[in-house]
This record gives sequence, structure tokens and C-alpha cells, in this order.
Amino acid sequence: MQVTSSVRQPLVTGGKTYHDVTHDVSRQVEGKPSMLWFLAFLTAAGVLALGSIALIATLWEGIGMWGLNKTVGWAWDITNFVWWVGIGHAGTLISAVLLLFRQKWRTSINRAAEAMTIFAVICAAMFPVIHMGRPWLGAYWALPLPNTFGSLWVNFNSPLLWDVFAISTYFSVSLVFWYIGLIPDFATIRDRATGLRKTIYGALSFGWDGAAKTWMRYESVSLILAGLATPLVLSVHTIVSFDFATSVIPGWHTTIFPPYFVAGAIFSGFAMVLTLMIVTRKVYKLEDYITIGHIELMNIVIIITGSIVGIAYITEFFIAWYSGVEAEQYAFINRATGPYWWAYWSMMTCNVISPQLFWIKKIRTSIVATFILSIVVNIGMWFERFVIIVTSLHRDYLPSSWAMFYPTWADVGVYLFTFGLFFTLFFLFAKFFPVINMAEVKAVLKSSSEKVKK
Repeated sequence: MQVTSSVRQPLVTGGKTYHDVTHDVSRQVEGKPSMLWFLAFLTAAGVLALGSIALIATLWEGIGMWGLNKTVGWAWDITNFVWWVGIGHAGTLISAVLLLFRQKWRTSINRAAEAMTIFAVICAAMFPVIHMGRPWLGAYWALPLPNTFGSLWVNFNSPLLWDVFAISTYFSVSLVFWYIGLIPDFATIRDRATGLRKTIYGALSFGWDGAAKTWMRYESVSLILAGLATPLVLSVHTIVSFDFATSVIPGWHTTIFPPYFVAGAIFSGFAMVLTLMIVTRKVYKLEDYITIGHIELMNIVIIITGSIVGIAYITEFFIAWYSGVEAEQYAFINRATGPYWWAYWSMMTCNVISPQLFWIKKIRTSIVATFILSIVVNIGMWFERFVIIVTSLHRDYLPSSWAMFYPTWADVGVYLFTFGLFFTLFFLFAKFFPVINMAEVKAVLKSSSEKVKK
């Protein structure tokens, strides 16, 4: 028996029927691309092509093209790596954790969030590979492969190796979870298509027949994958934080990093989901499926995780003071008042102050305000990673080795390349795959309709 609240707003508005759901979602896949889609896609592809110049130059000349020096050995590259991994967190949280907690509001946004996760992880994985300088000569050494050079193995005690396992596992499970959810919708499009399109979507749907036993297996696999993916929500960014926390560098050597990084990842991930979904609902006319209620609930998650991140910032300063370690204290004072003070205060403004505006319901339910603040949050989260990495490295224990980091055109260009790649993949996904999970939206349609009648 489905018990629904008469107080809550329906998850799907406009009095939609099952046919309406199929038509509204499938028409984006079946119809010709709009001029707006072409402009967006060509812009993303242009940024990708422009960034590829910097990527090719970096691979040809080496990472000396970047602004790294003997003191600051990690900078924009690892900043971007951590930032993209963080953005990829919301997809698994929405699809797996909220599924296990039976949060039905996830149904309209989980498909796009899962796709965003996969594309963001692809962008993130690029940076450690490029950082190797000549990845075609040694990237495979990151894998524990049997070899003919005697007992030559990777260092299993290194968090950098743990990254390889964590991110590859996260990507694999997320990809399978995303594709399993697509199969019923591919079958729906297959049944409406003709010619070559029918053949393609027929192959993608794996012979889905919609029988009761098929649905039972689908639900079972979804729950199993959700159970496997849920620990990954916590483990991936926890292991990424170990890249820093296991070192002895002031500003990094702290036990608060794992929960702090996880909260920050969910924070930035939800912000990116909002940025993409607000545009998608407008362009594809999906306002009845991605409602103000969905946006408000995601904003509430941003309030919670943003507040956790803010407490973590304050806790870091307290622990540095309480420790009595002079180098640790100086690292945090240097962040706030040193040469990179502008990055620190940009981080604090974007990540601590701006999310608190969502306590005001008028702002929390405003499309324009939400769109602007979601971008502001991700700018702040990029600055957070930059502050953690660069300000901790550029002034270490030895004053004579202190140095500044200045990004070069190659640093910026490679970052633009990942933006171009991310949005090119997302626009292709939004055009050729159903951007909303039709099967799951239909499952909540009945309860939504009943609430409207009441």
C-alpha cells in the first residue's frame, strides 16, 4: 500500500499520464536537434578543440609547460583532479543512497546526475595520467600487473595507488548502475522507432521485454548495485583526502580531511547537478518533471553540506592553534593573510556565506538565484582545493625554498579541455539518451496524481 502525504507537493505536476511521460522525454531523443542544442554543442566542442592545443603541447613538451616549480610540485593539475572527483559524487549519492532510503524525489534527476558522475570521473582521471609526463611509457605501472622485471610491484602503502583502485571501482560501478537504469527506457524508444534507429536502440536495450520477471530482476540488480555504490560515496573522496592527510606537510597532516572532503564533494556535486538540471528543464521543457520542489530539496542538501564544510574550516584553525605546532599555525595564518589571501577569502565567501542564503525560502525556490549560487559554490570549491594544495606547499619548513605558483597558458588550457570534454559528452547524452528516467517517473506518477485529485 502506497501512503502519500497530502501536505507535500506532487513530484510530477501538470496532470501527466504515462503516455505524456513517454512522449515528453522521448521527443528529445527522436526529434531533430534544436538550434539552441547545436549552439551549445558547438561551443563545448570549440572549447574542447581549443583546450586540446594545450593538452597536445603538454604531452609533446612535458609538464614543464605548467607553472610547477621545485617547491610547488602539485598545483592546478591536482586541484582540478580533486575538483572533478568531487563533482562526480552527487550522481552516486542521488542514485544509490537516496534509492536505499526510498526518496522518490530522486527519480527525475538521477539519470542526468549519474551521467554527470561518469563524465566528471573521466575528466578527473586525466590529470594524474597527464602528470606522469610521458604516460604512454609508464601509465600502466599504476596497475598491479604481473611483469617480467622480477618483484617489481606498485607501492600498496601509497594513497596514490589507493586512488587508482577507488576511482576505477567508482567509475565501473557508476557506469553499470547508469546503464542498467537506461535499459527499460531504451526499450521504450526502440518500440517507438523504425529503421536504423530501432536496430540501434534494440541492441542497447539488450532484448528487454517488460515481463514481470524482467522487472523483478531489474529491481534486484538496482538494489544490489545501490548497496555496492553506497560505500563508494564515502570511500572515494576519503581516499583522495589521504593523498594529503597521510603526509607531514603543515596544512595537510590532519585527521579531519576524510569527512571534510566527503561533505565538500557532495556540496560541489549537488551544485553542478543544479546548474545542469536548471538549464536542461528549460531547454527541454521539463518543468513538470524537474519541479521547484526538486530544486528546493537539492538546495537544502547544499545548505547542510555547506554548513559542514564551514565548520570544517573553523575546526582546522582551532586544531592548528590547539596543537601548539608553530609550522601548523603559520600554514593557516598564511592562508588567510599571505600572498594567496584572495583565494582563501574567495573560498570562504563562496562556500560558507553564499549557501546560507538558501535559508530564505524565496531564494531557495528561485530559479535564477539557485542557478547563480550553484555556479558560485563550484567556484568556491575550486578555490578550496587550490588553497589546500598550493598555500600548503609554497611556504614549507625552509624559508629559503619558499616560492610562488603562477599558472601558465598550458595550465589554463588543459583545464578548459576538461570543461569542453565534460559538456560535449553531456550534450551528446542529453540528445541521444533519455535525460529523465521514464520508468521510475511513471512509478511515482500514480501517487502524484492521487495527491492532485485530493
